Amino acid sequence: MMLIPCPWCGPRDESEFHYGGQAGVAYPADPSALTDEEWARYLFFRDNPKGPFAERWSHSVGCRRWFTMVRDTVTNEILSVDQPVHS
Repeated sequence: MMLIPCPWCGPRDESEFHYGGQAGVAYPADPSALTDEEWARYLFFRDNPKGPFAERWSHSVGCRRWFTMVRDTVTNEILSVDQPVHS
């Protein structure tokens, strides 16, 4: 198990979090203009690198907030966690 550092709650067990996929995937500007193939590519095709990878995580059992974490996919080492601006 990983110990994930929530920016608001501090380090917590991986079981408290929900993985949200690749970070930085922009929603299509005009989704209705996409072909079925383009829509499928947006929904299902993601990078799968060896090494540092930016991911979205939600602290679903704690504060329920989303944050971005950069994790090395080879070693599972957490390289950074964003410090979101509070609104």
